[in-house]
Amino acid sequence: MSSNSKFCVVFILLFLVHLSMEAKNKIQRKTFKNEVSISWGWNRGQFTQSDLHLKGTNYNFTLNQIVAKDRQSPFGFDPYFKLSRITIPQYDFRVGYFFKHNWQLSFGFDHMKYVMQQDQIVSINGNISTTDSTYNGTYSGSNIQLKSDFLTFEHTDGLNYLNLELRRKEHLFNFKKIKQSKYLDIDMNAIAGFGAGLMYPKTNTHLLKNNRYDEFHIAGFGFAPVIALNVTFYQFFFIQGEFKAGYINMPDIRTTEFKTDKASQHFMFLQENISFGFRYKI
Repeated sequence: MSSNSKFCVVFILLFLVHLSMEAKNKIQRKTFKNEVSISWGWNRGQFTQSDLHLKGTNYNFTLNQIVAKDRQSPFGFDPYFKLSRITIPQYDFRVGYFFKHNWQLSFGFDHMKYVMQQDQIVSINGNISTTDSTYNGTYSGSNIQLKSDFLTFEHTDGLNYLNLELRRKEHLFNFKKIKQSKYLDIDMNAIAGFGAGLMYPKTNTHLLKNNRYDEFHIAGFGFAPVIALNVTFYQFFFIQGEFKAGYINMPDIRTTEFKTDKASQHFMFLQENISFGFRYKI
């Protein structure tokens, strides 16, 4: 079990223990009703291997179990905090509203990046019969190296997940009350929820002899549960760490300038987020 998985298991157990103790002792829960929150942060992602099916007028083939990774920008003032370039790193934006005491509905834009690893060797099934290609032929499970003159495939502008989430937030404790200090007003909160939404990638593709394609397109859908630990300072500002584990299915990925050329794939993903934000009641 990875360190991320161990952390999630421990966090979920602590969260459930807290809820059971609260119910047993009949402690009045803190209310967040009518609270609005806005946050911005960054993410890292991991993806399972997936089969990539590519289909066009002169080709119809599947690449099996391709490997892909994320591509987070090196940390620094530029581009993380330079306003004209803050959308270059893998980022997360979220705005939410508590319509009940502990229940929040939020909209998020998760800008992930998915990069197929170049030069890997995978198996291929199908056929290619273009007018000018060294890769023409019929394939039945043979191996092929994914060189740049054959295929480059990236959701780097990016693997955009537009989602709605229903989250429940539970207040754990307040340092001010524990330490009996009027200055240490810091709240610890646990969050759990579930979301779903559309995949709106800008896919960078160079396939066979076709021109490079790079346009936004609604390609499919995704969904994921989420757990988070929220630390709120002086009732207004917070830092939040999140963990998502979900599923993405994109049956309609654009690959070339021709609308008949499409790709499809589906895979599982993990996402670790750190975000900063503020909250206020209306």
